[in-house]
Amino acid sequence: MDEANQQDLLDRQLRDAVPYIDDAGFTAQVMKQLPRRRKHRQAVRATILLVTAILASGLSFVLSGNARFITIDIERVANLPVQWVFAIAVASGLLLTGLGLIAAVFKTRELQSN
Repeated sequence: MDEANQQDLLDRQLRDAVPYIDDAGFTAQVMKQLPRRRKHRQAVRATILLVTAILASGLSFVLSGNARFITIDIERVANLPVQWVFAIAVASGLLLTGLGLIAAVFKTRELQSN
């Protein structure tokens, strides 16, 4: 435990000692020689992905019979007894609560390990 405290102290001292190490302009020269970032290419890529997603969604909607299966399933659920609907709602809530708890535990372990 004492060794960990010494490591933290040493790490803190090194970070606080010199926030910037003078390199006589080396970093600036290297940055000038790097090619400029192409921002327009990212916008084109995002537009292509968005248009493709919209077209795929529209195509799947049309090919599925204008989502007729959704109305059929809603009718089936509406005809279920109330006890079944209640049981499905409780089971869904418990499942989502359990998954949320598992995610929270893993996130806590991840934060504690850092």
